Amino acid sequence: MKKLSFLLSLLVVIFCSCSSKMREIPAEYFTVTPSVLEVVGSEIPVTIDGKFPAKFFNKKSVLVITPVLKYDGGVATAESVTFQGEKVRGNNRTILYDKGGNFTIKMAFDYIPAMEKSSLYLKFSVKKGDKVYSIPEVKIADGCIATSQLYRTTAKNANIALGEDAFQRVIKQAKEANIMFLIQQTNLRAAELNSDAIKELTATMKDIATDVENKVIDNVEVSAYASPDGGMSLNTDIATGRENNTSSYVKKQMDKAKLEGYVDASYTAEDWDGFRELVSKSNLPDKEIILRVLSMYTEPEEREQQIKNISSVYSDLADEILPQLRRARITLNYQLIGRSDDEIVEQFAADPKVLSLEEILYSAILTDDVNEKEKIYKTATTLYPADYRGYNNLGVLAYNAGDYTTAADYFAQAANVDKKAPEVNVNLGYMELLKGNVAAAESYMALGAGAKAGDEALGNLYIAQGLYGRAAYMLEKNATNSTALAQLLDGDYSVAKKTIASIKEPDATTHYIKAVLGARTGNAALIYDGLRNAVKLDPSLAAKALTDLEFAKYANDSAFKSIFK
Repeated sequence: MKKLSFLLSLLVVIFCSCSSKMREIPAEYFTVTPSVLEVVGSEIPVTIDGKFPAKFFNKKSVLVITPVLKYDGGVATAESVTFQGEKVRGNNRTILYDKGGNFTIKMAFDYIPAMEKSSLYLKFSVKKGDKVYSIPEVKIADGCIATSQLYRTTAKNANIALGEDAFQRVIKQAKEANIMFLIQQTNLRAAELNSDAIKELTATMKDIATDVENKVIDNVEVSAYASPDGGMSLNTDIATGRENNTSSYVKKQMDKAKLEGYVDASYTAEDWDGFRELVSKSNLPDKEIILRVLSMYTEPEEREQQIKNISSVYSDLADEILPQLRRARITLNYQLIGRSDDEIVEQFAADPKVLSLEEILYSAILTDDVNEKEKIYKTATTLYPADYRGYNNLGVLAYNAGDYTTAADYFAQAANVDKKAPEVNVNLGYMELLKGNVAAAESYMALGAGAKAGDEALGNLYIAQGLYGRAAYMLEKNATNSTALAQLLDGDYSVAKKTIASIKEPDATTHYIKAVLGARTGNAALIYDGLRNAVKLDPSLAAKALTDLEFAKYANDSAFKSIFK
């Protein structure tokens, strides 16, 4: 009997290990990270750690595990993973019957909003020999947190890119003229004083003197030079003589024009800098040798002697280079004074055609009236249709007003004028973010680096891509909903709380982010205060909050329920 009993027991073990079907796999064999699924960027990343206990895995079976995410209206399927028993020939991972084994599966589901209400299952298919059968699927996780998707809402409050004016009320101007001298001469020759450049200079002096409302003189600079041939003492006398004679001439011309101002005069006895520049730009055959000499020797007399020793080129220097250095440069520095703010506003009302484009665009920042801004930008597109800024800025007004269809139309018109304009590309990127088209937004925003709003745009893009640390860094200069969201998602809760408190005009989204912050830090007061204000400003958020797994721990609290009554 004992022998018979032993044989029966052995047959049972053999049958169970080699012939029986694989039994149902309990949910406790699997651990899901994160325990509540969460959207990161445009995906739902999942890591499943599982184990097969000893005496579980059939030696002759192949097991295919397929993760599926079930949601209302559909099922998303991840890539299957295959395991095999130790008596199966194949290239899949082998699980020993006696020891069992652990495994890890990593996957990511492409997110769609319906997945916020979802459950993660594992489906099992077993093949043993020629037979294929299924064992019951098992649910291993419920729901999905989609707080990161608030980027579509926070982007609506972003400081999108305005095409700024280049208006300058004061524009510095400089009018130059040169007087050339003969070798070792300091006298002003009539031919030089009658040159076109000198005539234009003296005419400008008269113009400044008569147009005092729009032009103001700073000073007149006189810089006199001697070429670096001859001794230092001689050249100093020559340079100072040229300076004195030129300064006297300038002062007489200013007196004639009745122009009051200062003459700042200086001289350079040996113009080695000018010499080096002219030689480097010349076609002289030995110019590299000359430049090497200039770098090797610092004493003026030694430089001059070494250059004169290059007999093959010195005559060319005397004919082509040195005469250009015997000069006095006159620079008339003055300012153009533009219209005042009041004058611009008055002129726009009277006849905007008289204004420049920059003045028209500038006038828009002189008013807080949105309708007046719209009128100004439309005028800009009418008078200056070849400039993208009027169309772009009309798009900004529409975007800020929540009229995204009109905004998209204006941004498209701006792009037709200048598709490379950084502000336009930033704003087209925002339009794609609002639709959740992250790849398209990235393509546009990559071309918007030159826009002042470029960093903030990248910050919003990084949130959408799940790069929360980068996003927080790019947004830290501005206290906005996007900044708070990035800091929250990056786990920097204390900074996020400070940012929320610093937002000047908190809206429903601001308060909702505060409520989520409260849930993640266990601060019920923040949750209730945030949700009350959020729902008050936007009643539609009540439905979202009631199903948002961020608040799952508080869903049965009376204080939580009272918010939505």
